[in-house]
Amino acid sequence: MRQYDFDTLVDRSGTDCLKWDIKDGELPMWVADMDFPTAPEIREAIERRAQHGVFGYQIIPDAWYDAYITWWKTRHGMEIQKDWLVFTTGVIPAISSAVRKLTSPAEKVCLMTPVYNTFFNSIVNNGRVPFECPLSYDKDTGYSMDFDALEKALSDPQTSLLLLCNPQNPGGKIWNREELARVGELCKKYGVIVFADEIHCDLTAPGLSYTPFASVSETCRQISITAVSPTKTFNLAGIQTAAFFSANPVLRHKLWRQVNTDEVAEPNAFAVDATVAAFTKGAAWLDELREYLQENKNATVAYLKENLPQLSVVSTDATYLLWIDLSEILRQRADLINQKSDPDLQKSETQIPDARNFVRFLREKTGLFVMYGNVYGKGGDHFMRLNIACPKSMLEDGLARLKAGVEMYLSSESET
Repeated sequence: MRQYDFDTLVDRSGTDCLKWDIKDGELPMWVADMDFPTAPEIREAIERRAQHGVFGYQIIPDAWYDAYITWWKTRHGMEIQKDWLVFTTGVIPAISSAVRKLTSPAEKVCLMTPVYNTFFNSIVNNGRVPFECPLSYDKDTGYSMDFDALEKALSDPQTSLLLLCNPQNPGGKIWNREELARVGELCKKYGVIVFADEIHCDLTAPGLSYTPFASVSETCRQISITAVSPTKTFNLAGIQTAAFFSANPVLRHKLWRQVNTDEVAEPNAFAVDATVAAFTKGAAWLDELREYLQENKNATVAYLKENLPQLSVVSTDATYLLWIDLSEILRQRADLINQKSDPDLQKSETQIPDARNFVRFLREKTGLFVMYGNVYGKGGDHFMRLNIACPKSMLEDGLARLKAGVEMYLSSESET
């Protein structure tokens, strides 16, 4: 029997919540936050701080450093030194600051796509160029790194930074030690700095753990900066609390200066208390959450296999985001439209559309709001991302809407 409740529905309407800023009757399963309350131990810490009533400027106490250091040692087997750690308000603010400080305008930032879409914003908005290096995809085994393509991208003299998503979002891939070591060696060879976004690191399947990039080798440690946070794991995005660490004093100093220049280096009144509570009292809640998320993943895979065999879920070991291959239904839809317009057209000649029209159709006809894969870069055109971090009753509702939407999509005579 579980100690914590993940089944009760929480009404988030009327809370100015981005995820639920939707039309009546819609069901949002898009953006990466969870529809669970955070751990009671964290809520108690926030409430205790709120009861104090005075919310002046904050410092970073030793308890904050100790919480990160102990968590990474006990959960991930990595020793982080206190002076490696720097507070920042979020992983994306830290990435944007790193892009500004560690690269020059018009230089290239390498991405292994499909990858978290906001990476592109951090690059383009700062006048740099996204350099996409698509991952290799196999329908049965999921994603792997294309090291030939990666070396070609890193060897470009204009490439100065690699944004590494570890574990991978949206594919849910946990990169192994050998893969990460090879990335480190290639980046060292070509003088490319690695920024490792490891915000999903604690959301691994039960029994699995991730490998911190900086723990792999001395090379990886010295050429990298890593960003981490309790916000994804404990559903605290609105608290705006994160950290980055680097064993390299030069890289660490450069980014420390930039996050201060960018004014994203000071905690709000709840950031420290929430973080300390999460990493010192949240382990039991997290372990139960991971079990619940795995049950939701298993239920989704089983449902699709029985009811929508045209859809396939990419093999995933981490995150609560399912990356679903829509290629077959997109092909069927294209065949349907093309045969009506040109009966002599062979199916082999059909051009498969991307996922955007289907996802828009799905929302319009059923109210189910998911993310289409195009925004995640090359290799995402025929996919959708589904957030399954919700009570089982909500997941069942979403899957029923997905089934109805696919059936309508494949029977509709009008073009979308």
